[in-house]
Amino acid sequence: MERIGVEAEREFLFTEEVDENCGVFGLWSARSVAEEIYYGIFKLQHRGQRYCGISTWNNGLCLVTHPGFVRHAFSPDELRSLKGCLGIGHVSLKERQPMVFYSHLGPYALAFSGNIANSEELRKQLFRDGHAFVTQTDTEILGRFLSQGKTILEGLKQIYKVVRGSFSLVVLTREGIYAARDVHGFKPLVLGRSGKRTAVASESRPFDFLGLKIVRDVKPGEIVLLDNGGFKSMLEIKGGQPAFCAFEWGYIASVDSIIDGIPVIRARQNFGMKLAQRDTTEKLKADIVSPVPFSGIGCALGYHHYSGIPYQESFLIDRFASRSYTPLLQEEREKEAKIKLSVIKDNVRGKKIVLCDDSIVRGTQIRNKVMELKRAGAKAVHVRIACPPLIAPCRYSISTRTYDELVALKYSLEGICRLIGADSLKYNTLDDFVDAIGLPATKLCLSCWTGKYL
Repeated sequence: MERIGVEAEREFLFTEEVDENCGVFGLWSARSVAEEIYYGIFKLQHRGQRYCGISTWNNGLCLVTHPGFVRHAFSPDELRSLKGCLGIGHVSLKERQPMVFYSHLGPYALAFSGNIANSEELRKQLFRDGHAFVTQTDTEILGRFLSQGKTILEGLKQIYKVVRGSFSLVVLTREGIYAARDVHGFKPLVLGRSGKRTAVASESRPFDFLGLKIVRDVKPGEIVLLDNGGFKSMLEIKGGQPAFCAFEWGYIASVDSIIDGIPVIRARQNFGMKLAQRDTTEKLKADIVSPVPFSGIGCALGYHHYSGIPYQESFLIDRFASRSYTPLLQEEREKEAKIKLSVIKDNVRGKKIVLCDDSIVRGTQIRNKVMELKRAGAKAVHVRIACPPLIAPCRYSISTRTYDELVALKYSLEGICRLIGADSLKYNTLDDFVDAIGLPATKLCLSCWTGKYL
């Protein structure tokens, strides 16, 4: 396995709008893969609901992309048309992927999850070199640099040299599927296998449905090839310390996934236990513990298990709603949050409630939830937040976009508590948050809570 060096310290360009392309999936099999890729990206739908796509290889590339949800988008005829024993899929908030490229390397399809922080700089560089673009997507930027290599592997090396930011990507070629993870491992990427099937995904969740077992995570800076021999490590690029996105355990990932060896549900329950430990010391009295679904459920369960306060649902979640945090526009986020949850009035009337949620960014949504509970007759609402106060924008993902959005920079803890109408408010400390995940702080990206970037 070849190793090359890449600068560990990079200066990021940062614009107000940070977008992430959300979930990737790849599969090599001895039989047709389209239907299994379809179910694979369906199980990643929580990472992005605006677009979805599948590309397969069958003596050439086949590609189908759609706006909307996976289950609503693909017809049986389209899945039958996607022939081949290897392919990739994608779900996104921002753009249609995979994207197909035709170059001296031969045809290939590319899909990625992450954020290219220096995308405008790279686009201008390509303009100066005489390139024209069909789209304004980051995916096309990656494809342009990938095509500069003499081989796919050499092209991927080029991406590592020029891209600043985060990425987990898959490239579908005639020889197999290349999977690559940025040098800090910001975005998750996991390998799975069963018999003659080998897969790679942004989370382990699809593997359970498809009967695959987790083998390991792709290492930070590693390029892996999936082919008829299984998978093999082709290259490992040195680039600095691991910096796994801690917000994956806090919010982004599904609770039934395992990210870099840590079950998401374990971390989220630990968040709740840490909060309950502090409240037990201070003898908080409450009748029930409730989550803001879905991402607050694990935290509420952990709080319940440690405190012994009964767990009770206060909100009914509409199964047809999207995640309220992931839409790109604030107006859309607020509308989706309102649609998504309704109060179960009989459960909350006359109760003192410990309300658990993953994080507070702007404070708008949690304020609305507190007010809804009180209008339904709740005696008191004590808000408990799994993540520490967010004090800096994220440069690598979707978690926050600008300093102006962060309520923790505008108000004290008491001020936020008054703003959201809660009877009390507590966050996990950064030390407790890290301890709850179970990895050392030196292996986590904590920029959103520290303001310190790699």
